[in-house]
Amino acid sequence: MTEHDDRCPCGTGETYDECCGRYLADGRRAPTAEALMRSRYTGFATGASHYLLVTWHPSTRPDLLELDDEMAWYRLDVVRKDAGGPWDDAGTVEFVAHYRLDDGRRGRLHETSHFVREDGRWLYVDGGIGS
Repeated sequence: MTEHDDRCPCGTGETYDECCGRYLADGRRAPTAEALMRSRYTGFATGASHYLLVTWHPSTRPDLLELDDEMAWYRLDVVRKDAGGPWDDAGTVEFVAHYRLDDGRRGRLHETSHFVREDGRWLYVDGGIGS
């Protein structure tokens, strides 16, 4: 888990508490699709599978989510975003998430994620894997 005064894994430069910690630990709602995507990345980076499930749209949410303990997420790059602001009901965020495996190999996940806002709460719907 991240120390409360450490920088947030999502890469904003803010501390964990100032950034994604307020969503993961305090239960506050992310105000935008990008903020939700960043907090979900932080959920993967910190092993918060419960948070990932509750922020996943029920129509596409798996029954169980097992995170890979051999995968350490270490950098997030937001490529672009389309809509997903505080007054929108849908949004898309394209990002590249970088990881390192226990054996030292590195990789990246390039995804375009789709989000919807229902009852004032942003939810992850699905994502398309890019190159």
